[in-house]
Amino acid sequence: MAKLGELRPVSIEDAGSVAALARDVAADLVVIGPEAPLAAGVSDRLRNEGFVVFGPSRSAARLEWDKAFSKDFMKRHGIPTAASATFHAAELAAARTYLRDASLPIVIKASGLAAGKGVVIATTLGEAMEALDGMLSGETFGDAGATVVIEEFMQGEEASIFAVTDGERYALLAPSQDHKRVGDGDTGPNTGGMGAYAPAPIVTDELLALARRDIIEPTLRGMAAENNPYVGCLYVGVMVADGMLRVVEFNSRFGDPETQVILPLLESDLAALLYAAAAGDVTAAGPTGSSGSAVCVVMAASGYPGSYPKGDEITGIAAAEEVTGVVVFHAGTRAEGERIVTNGGRVLGVTAISGGTDLGAVIGSAYAAVEQIAFAGAQYRHDIGARAAEHQKA
Repeated sequence: MAKLGELRPVSIEDAGSVAALARDVAADLVVIGPEAPLAAGVSDRLRNEGFVVFGPSRSAARLEWDKAFSKDFMKRHGIPTAASATFHAAELAAARTYLRDASLPIVIKASGLAAGKGVVIATTLGEAMEALDGMLSGETFGDAGATVVIEEFMQGEEASIFAVTDGERYALLAPSQDHKRVGDGDTGPNTGGMGAYAPAPIVTDELLALARRDIIEPTLRGMAAENNPYVGCLYVGVMVADGMLRVVEFNSRFGDPETQVILPLLESDLAALLYAAAAGDVTAAGPTGSSGSAVCVVMAASGYPGSYPKGDEITGIAAAEEVTGVVVFHAGTRAEGERIVTNGGRVLGVTAISGGTDLGAVIGSAYAAVEQIAFAGAQYRHDIGARAAEHQKA
C-alpha cells in the first residue's frame, strides 16, 4: 500500500480517529474494507459527520457480525438457508442435547466475528462437543463465541456472489470461489481463506438469476423494511446443489481473498461505482461488467490457522511479480528497513490476472510466482481452482 498512497497510523476501529483523518484529508469518499470497523460503528460516525461512505451501517452489517441475527433474518424473509438452532452460554446443556440428536457432519459457528475462523465442521460427536464447549466457555473465540449457531451440513459446492448496492438497486460483480480449508483436497481446519479464483463457472447465468430473485433482492427489501437499509458490498456465500442455492453466510464486505480476484476483472471504474452506491444511486456509475480470469494463492505461516511465528524474512517477491500478470498482495507482513518479514497467519496473496478465459493457464502463472517466494515454514494449497480448471477442460 505504501507504493500507492500515503499511510497514516490510525486505528481503523476508532471511529473518532478515522473521522479526524477524513476531515484532515477532506475525503470525498470513505471506503471501509474490513468487518471490524463496520461492527464498531465507524460508518455511522462518518455519515453523521456528512461524509460519503461505502460500507453498511453497524446495524446493517449485523448480517455478518451476528450470525444468530442473520439466521433469524433469513427465516423471517424466506431466504433459503440451512436449518439451524441458536444457543447462548447459559444454554450449554440444551445445546449438547441438540447435538446428540443431530445428524453428522454438523456445522458449529461462533455468532460473533472470529476473523473467518469461527466455523467448525464436525464429523464426530466428540469433535462437535469439543467445538461447542470451547465456544460457549469463551476459551476459543472469547465473546464472539458466547452465542453459537448449530446448523445442518449442506452438501454441494460453495461459491461467492457479490452485489454492490445503494440499499435498493445493485450491480453484480464476477462470482468467485474461495478455498476455506487449510489443506489440499479441502482437508484440515477452516481458515480465513487459502485462495480463490474468478469467475466461478459453477455460478451459471441461471443460478445468478436465482440469486437475484431468491436472495439478494429479498435481503435488500428486508433490510430496508426493518429500517436498516444496506449500503455497500453484500457478499453472499452460497451452497450450490442440484441447481439450487442456499445461503451459507453473509459478509458485509468484499471478502478476502476473493477481493484480489474479483476487482481486477472489473471493466468499469471502481471508484465511480463505489461512490455512486454510497451517494444513493448505484446506476449513476453506468453499466458494470467483468472479463478475464484471476487466481489468488495464499501463502501462510507455518502452523496457521493455529499459532504461528512472526518475523521471518520473505524473499523473492520482486521475482514473483516479474511473472506476467502477477501482483503480490501483502496480508501479514511488515517492513524492517529494507527487509520484508512475516507478521500474520496469512502472509501473502499471490495473484495472477489474465484477460483470457483459460483458467489452467492463470493457475500456472500464480504457482510459477509462488515458487519464487520463500520464507521459513511457508505453507500453501496446491489445488486452488483445480476443480474448475478440470471442468473447463471437459
